[in-house]
Formats: sequence, C-alpha cells, structure tokens
Amino acid sequence: MAFTRAAGKHRRPGRVKRSTTRTVGVAALTTTGVIGTLSAPALAAGASVPESPSEQTGLNQIITLGDTVAEQVDTQAAAQQQAAEVAAAKKQAQEQARAQAAAKAKADREVEVRAARAAERKRLNTFVSPISGSYISTGYKAGGAVWSSGTHTGVDFHAASGTVVHAVGSGTVVEAGWGGAYGNNIVIKMNDGTYTQYGHLSSIGVSVGQTVTPGQQIGLSGATGNVTGPHLHFEARTSPDYGSDIDPVAYLRSHGVNV
Repeated sequence: MAFTRAAGKHRRPGRVKRSTTRTVGVAALTTTGVIGTLSAPALAAGASVPESPSEQTGLNQIITLGDTVAEQVDTQAAAQQQAAEVAAAKKQAQEQARAQAAAKAKADREVEVRAARAAERKRLNTFVSPISGSYISTGYKAGGAVWSSGTHTGVDFHAASGTVVHAVGSGTVVEAGWGGAYGNNIVIKMNDGTYTQYGHLSSIGVSVGQTVTPGQQIGLSGATGNVTGPHLHFEARTSPDYGSDIDPVAYLRSHGVNV
C-alpha cells in the first residue's frame, strides 16, 4: 500500500520560505531606521539568512543597540532643552534686573530733580540784607531838615564807598539811573508785588527789565545825591513812586531777614 505526503495547512514551511521572511524583516528594520547598516553579507538583501540561535542573538543586539542610541538621543535632547530653559531664565532675570535698575535710576533722578526744584523755589523766595554784615545807622521816620519830607522815608545801612549792594529778593528792575536826591538809584519790583529802592550808589550793575535773584549784586554803595557821607539808603514801597514807603525794617523782618 502506497503512502502519500501530507499537504495543506499541516505542511511545515520550507527553509527557503523562512529565510525569505527573515530577510524581508531585516530589510524593514533597516528602512525604518532601527538598523542603519548591516555589514554582514548574510544580512544583505536577497541573501539567505541561516536560522540559528546566533542569528537571533545578533538581531536582539542590534535592536538593543538601537534602543540605547534612542535613549541617548532623548537624554541629550532633554539636556539641551534644560540648558535652553536655564539660559532663557537667566536672560529673563538679567533683563528684569536691568529694568529694575533703570526704574530705580529714573526714580532717583526724579527725586533729585524735585529736590533741586524745591531748593531753587526756596532760594528764590528767600530775602537777604542789602548789605552783608552791616547795621542800620539811621532809622525809619527819623526827623530832620536834611529830608525834604521832614522825616526819613527809608533806612540807612552803614557801608563804605564801593561796598557790594545786593538785591534783597527776586524781582525785576524798573528803574536804574539818576534819582535826584537819591543820586544813582535802583528800584526793583519784587515778586510779591512790593518795591525796594537802593540809593546813593557809586555804580549801577543792572538795567531796566533785568530780573534779579536774592543776594545778586546790583551795584556798589557810595555818596551820590543828597548825602553827608557814604552809605546805602534802602526803602520798601507799595509802588515805584516816592511817598508810598512802608517800614523797611518790618518789611525785611517779615521776610525772615534779621535786621
């Protein structure tokens, strides 16, 4: 009785078929990047791949190597990302520090400007004596024939000829020249609306329309006009005209001048 070979689904695949299938798998790994290059001739496209334990071990080593490389790439990428984040944070901190420094410098400048303006306002509103370190030799309303009105309309500050005469406060010069009995004289309209007069000057150092500040030199004392000797005649007035005089001592003291 003759026996025939079993066929159909129970037939074991041939060696050639298994080799071809394994070759196709290796080629697929190469195409996807898992295996870059296979130097062994046995793994070249179309070559027969022996079915052996060493073959399985080689593939496992290649796949494991691919996983290791991928992990190294991921680690390197993570390190680069972390370095970039650190650099960005450092740059942001530096920019914030610069912005804070600029803001502080601006605030400091504003404080300095405000302080300077306040100091300037205070200076401009300050009053001084017309003759530094002097004293009053003839008082206000003193009587005598030497004055046309019968009384002294101002005060006399003791001063040798050529002594510096100061503007007592801020204002604008409205008269600068010869004033008859006052000799060379200056009249200043003060910023508060009052007027001050400086008489018997040996020289005049300002002109009409010029603004002056407290303590500014406006002339030199002398003995011009109706005088018996060198001194400074100082008046405080409500207008630029003669006869509108007010007490010059009280005027100066009301503005903080110790006379």
